[in-house]
Amino acid sequence: MREAFFLTCWLVLLWLAISGVYKPVILLLGIASVMLVLWLSLRMKVVGEEHAPAIFGWRLPVFWVWTLVEIVRSNLHVARLTFSPEKISPRIVTTDVPFRTSVAKVVYGNTCTLTPGTVTLMLTRDKLVAHALDQTSSETLTSGRLARKVLWLEGSPEPEK
Repeated sequence: MREAFFLTCWLVLLWLAISGVYKPVILLLGIASVMLVLWLSLRMKVVGEEHAPAIFGWRLPVFWVWTLVEIVRSNLHVARLTFSPEKISPRIVTTDVPFRTSVAKVVYGNTCTLTPGTVTLMLTRDKLVAHALDQTSSETLTSGRLARKVLWLEGSPEPEK
């Protein structure tokens, strides 16, 4: 029940922020759409402790800022590669997935794909397979830097080396 309440709050805030129009008819449509999404989510059984929007708490906005910085850095790197195509050396990278929750695993795969130069090809319970554009792009995954950030987001201790 608590998770449904948090989901409702997040949906209302998101809808109000995106809409920007606060006329009675529009507000009623917004309430109806939030209720529909909540009903569908409950019916599909995707509302639970692991799926709650507040699962990552205050860490989520910090992670978003870090991700945006990484996206800009990666875009600049890919732009440099565009002007130096001889430095492009595509490769397939396989890394371990050390996360407790399936949400963290999905965040890891999506964050990998969001940063230019890497694309998640396959995500299993314990492995992530990705395509990397060059050595530098693959080092983010093989070094474990991205995994450590997602572990921090999840609130898990870092795995033993």
